[in-house]
Amino acid sequence: VKKPGLIFLSLSEQAELLMKRQISSVELTSAYIKRIETLNPKLNAYITVTAEDALKSARKAQADIDSGDYKGPLHGIPFAVKDQICTKGIKTTNSSTVLGDYVPNFDATIITKLKAAGAILLGKLNLSEFASGGRFKYPYGRPRNPWNPDYEPGSSSSGSGIATATSMCSTSIGEDTSGSIRHPSSWCGVVGLRPTWGRVSRYGL
Repeated sequence: VKKPGLIFLSLSEQAELLMKRQISSVELTSAYIKRIETLNPKLNAYITVTAEDALKSARKAQADIDSGDYKGPLHGIPFAVKDQICTKGIKTTNSSTVLGDYVPNFDATIITKLKAAGAILLGKLNLSEFASGGRFKYPYGRPRNPWNPDYEPGSSSSGSGIATATSMCSTSIGEDTSGSIRHPSSWCGVVGLRPTWGRVSRYGL
């Protein structure tokens, strides 16, 4: 395994290496945190980075894997989530100063399921204010297109597109009502999936 390239592997490739214990979740998570520290000041994909919590979760995931309690292909995989989706104990701003101090006391269903699968939360991703369209407003700083910083990255799941395109996470969660996953995916050059209505719980959105 060429370790400096771990963050550039696909999720399925990372999952196979984790399952075989050829890499560790701590190693992978640390590499993403370093990547975020390098690129996020330039691209502004993340509003909140939960590095300490991520490493704690990665250590727990790796201990489980090492003991034979492998939960499946998301176990030990670092992901990030749009800051519109509730995360227990972590600020959830919806990219608005109105909610700048809001810290939910519960996880959205999708977060609960990802944690149960052993996935590692790296942090909360930038979006246009209240996931609005049209003329974009970014109270926590304008996110930059990874291919040309003078261009828009698409909205409203801007940070999700940027972070995925630049390997600041293995995968990311957005939200899409009228293109909010599809636009950033297209503009940032990555694959984005808008699930069938009702397929993914909206509780905590």
